[in-house]
Amino acid sequence: MAFVITRPCCNDASCVSVCPVNCIHPTPEEPEFRTAEMLYIDPDTCIDCGACVDACPVGAIFADDELAEDDEPYLRLNADYYLDHDVEAGEPQPVRTPKLPDGDVRVAVVGAGPAAFYAAEELIRHPAVRVDMYDRLPTPYGLVRAGVAPDHAATKTVERTFSGTARKKNFRYHLGVHVGKDITHDELTERYHVVLYASGASTDKRLGVAGEALPGSVAATDFVAWYNGHPDHCDDVYDLSSDRAVIVGNGNVALDVARILLTDPDELAATDIAGHALEALRKSSISEVVILGRRSVADGAYTNSEFLAMGLVDGVDVVIDDADLELSPAVTARLEDGSIDSTVGSKIRLAREYAERGTEGSGRRVVFRYLTAPAEIVGDDVVTGVRLVRNGFDAESGRVAPTGETSEIAAGLVIRSIGYRGVAVDGLPFDDVAGVVPNVQGRVVGDDGEPVPGHYVAGWLKRGASGGIGTNRFCGQETAASVVADIIAGALPTPAGSPDDVVDLLTSRGVTPIDAGGWAAIDKVERDAGRAAGSPRRKIVTIAGLREAMAS
Repeated sequence: MAFVITRPCCNDASCVSVCPVNCIHPTPEEPEFRTAEMLYIDPDTCIDCGACVDACPVGAIFADDELAEDDEPYLRLNADYYLDHDVEAGEPQPVRTPKLPDGDVRVAVVGAGPAAFYAAEELIRHPAVRVDMYDRLPTPYGLVRAGVAPDHAATKTVERTFSGTARKKNFRYHLGVHVGKDITHDELTERYHVVLYASGASTDKRLGVAGEALPGSVAATDFVAWYNGHPDHCDDVYDLSSDRAVIVGNGNVALDVARILLTDPDELAATDIAGHALEALRKSSISEVVILGRRSVADGAYTNSEFLAMGLVDGVDVVIDDADLELSPAVTARLEDGSIDSTVGSKIRLAREYAERGTEGSGRRVVFRYLTAPAEIVGDDVVTGVRLVRNGFDAESGRVAPTGETSEIAAGLVIRSIGYRGVAVDGLPFDDVAGVVPNVQGRVVGDDGEPVPGHYVAGWLKRGASGGIGTNRFCGQETAASVVADIIAGALPTPAGSPDDVVDLLTSRGVTPIDAGGWAAIDKVERDAGRAAGSPRRKIVTIAGLREAMAS
């Protein structure tokens, strides 16, 4: 018997640190970790101790003889990883908490998503460090609440880790506070030794094609926020009256959106999907979602676990045409001689299996198109279709290049899903091209390349919108390590004031910050409503409603 990591894997590597035989990879010490789709257990060296099962925050690990039928393909995904990876490398190193100089250190963390919490978790290991966490919304957890798909309930259980951090005596919430509006950056630096921004990447990247501004052409960032009940998007309206939607981009967010559009609403009713979205999806006429990727199947931006899970959606056929599985000469050669990267090899294998499987006439279908890009979004007053250009491989370089072949597909909804992008923060330098705050290991650096004392970043604002919960864990920890090193080195500025007056300051401006008790009240109201409806929670989707629940 061996243990197997399945789809909910969040890459936070808690399992790695408890494994006595170093059979879970990639480890945080390995270069591949930061871009890994998931973690994998080597079935040949696993000793069946089960320590990883208890450590996993999202319940993704099972014994191979206890796998559900839908999870059995993950046994091969785990084993295939070790076809071309050295299991002796990257042994985890013990972590020792350094001793800090005497004196309290006050830290403001702006943002309440995974990177913010992981940085805070490391910092509050030191009793002298006191963390105040600010967020514009009355609710914490960032994209775990407002980005993770409703049907991925296991992934959302990482919130338990964050709530454990929030219960520490040297941690305090200031939710419902808009930094930059309700309180300025300068007012924070006047009160805190450290101001750490982990406010994410809140806008989307554009396609840059004609027709992109037409009604019916929307951003996945907005659509995801809508069905997840983000207060900024609770009043959004989407026309779901056509029978086909097209998603441009084939990362995990694109697959999330496709699943939500095609999953039986009765199944979604048992999740924490926003009520307004569930009602709209019950009336939806969309029966086909086409997912476009401009490069080959070998370059699919989705993870294999999510690609595999797409085939498990009840009543939905996965359609891939053999003609869309063309590979570059270089990839073909590596596939034939066995030198192909195991993760890429699995992408190709799974796609070929879908193509061979054919359809079952389910009535709903998701169509994966590779080497296909939008040239124009078509329509006069609203979106009616997409003009596509077919890509191939340049004969000399082997790179993806347009073939000149075009076609048009009818659609009433086009969703661009080509990535998130950070926005500038008042008081910090910003790289407009990369969409990040310039930094070195989380230390904000000025135009002269030197660190700005007391200023730090973590998460997508630090490194760009890539990676998930696990990547954010080590990103946040890296920034926290920089803070701790600067405390020890005496490199932090001494604030002129104290954050003890923050609540009074905000109250004088008509802003009531929400503390742990307020969030607990909101959480209870939502969970009670969900329990009555047969779901984990029923989200309150307006700021006014959330504040009313806080006072209940």
